[in-house]
Amino acid sequence: MNNFILHTPTKVLFGKGQVAQLRGQIPSDARILVTYGSGSVVRSGLLDQIRSELAGLTLFEFGGIEPNPTYETLMGAVELARAERIDFLLAVGGGSVLDGTKFIAAAAHYDPAKDPWHILETVGGEVASAIPLGSVLTLPATGSEMNMGAVITRKSTGDKQHFFSPLVMPRFAVLDPVLTYTLPARQVANGVVDAFIHTLEQYLTYPVDAKVQDRFAEGLLLTLAEEGPKALVEPENYDVRANIMWSATLALNGLIGAGVPQDWATHMLGHEITALHGLDHAQTLAVVLPALLDAKREQKRAKLLQYAERVWDLRSGSEAERIDGAIKATRDFFELMGIKTRLRDYVADANIDTLLAKLEEHGMTALGEHGDIDLVQSRHIYEAAW
Repeated sequence: MNNFILHTPTKVLFGKGQVAQLRGQIPSDARILVTYGSGSVVRSGLLDQIRSELAGLTLFEFGGIEPNPTYETLMGAVELARAERIDFLLAVGGGSVLDGTKFIAAAAHYDPAKDPWHILETVGGEVASAIPLGSVLTLPATGSEMNMGAVITRKSTGDKQHFFSPLVMPRFAVLDPVLTYTLPARQVANGVVDAFIHTLEQYLTYPVDAKVQDRFAEGLLLTLAEEGPKALVEPENYDVRANIMWSATLALNGLIGAGVPQDWATHMLGHEITALHGLDHAQTLAVVLPALLDAKREQKRAKLLQYAERVWDLRSGSEAERIDGAIKATRDFFELMGIKTRLRDYVADANIDTLLAKLEEHGMTALGEHGDIDLVQSRHIYEAAW
């Protein structure tokens, strides 16, 4: 096991009715900006409930944060936060709202003479301070409610970039599985697939004798594979929703990635597809991952065999057959969730040359746990994903 430092300061309030605890998590004299997405929190009555819970406090609101949150939209919230001297942010929604709110938190304190997009170009290295934030989660998927990362899209240039900073780690996260009951099936499926691949990015690398992390990861994968399909047919099964919600949080809160090598090439390749073609984040991951696993089967052989046995119960046949079976089982699971796994299912032309040009522009030319996925291998993976 590799050395690691793990600090997860986010306070989690998990379970039914935990929105009622919201007022006690925010300073009573705070100037609060509530951020949310396209309006589902309005239609469900959640926004009204939050207004009621925080009655008497100084509240402002900013809605319309998109899936794959855009710099152009978020800068409107940054201007509002600066003008109204906001000193606390409350993100209400899924990972996109949380990611966008993290950018708002950092950008509002950024040098006004500089373009806040530089935060993304330096992967957060220029973040010196940020507005504190908390969250009420409505869509389990990204784990953003309990980590320090965010991914933002700049529509005008076709860029999708990420940043990390401990200064944007949420102070608290309200996780009520009941709030996920009304999610459309597509969003449920996206969330399960996203969390599953987050886990694989930290698990399917090479062995370092990290038995605890491996078995935590395998437990999450087994839970998501078992409960994901149930969530599509039993949308108000509380136990199913609770297990999915907690799995998605644990998949990317630092726990299973502590002390182990990590990959993330699937995400980097997928980000470029989303930025160019507008696919859902989970769709791009489901497209890229099977092709990447096949391309890197030798480098990942030991962990792929472990994955085949422990997650998919594939114990017979040659090593090559078991690896083939594990990759097929993964693809079949995504398809069972309703997520197509071929790029041709979504677009008429992959525009691979454009994708590769963006990878090169963003410095993504040595990806994977070994840094051995160059542009030639990236082309091969994109072609195999077609």
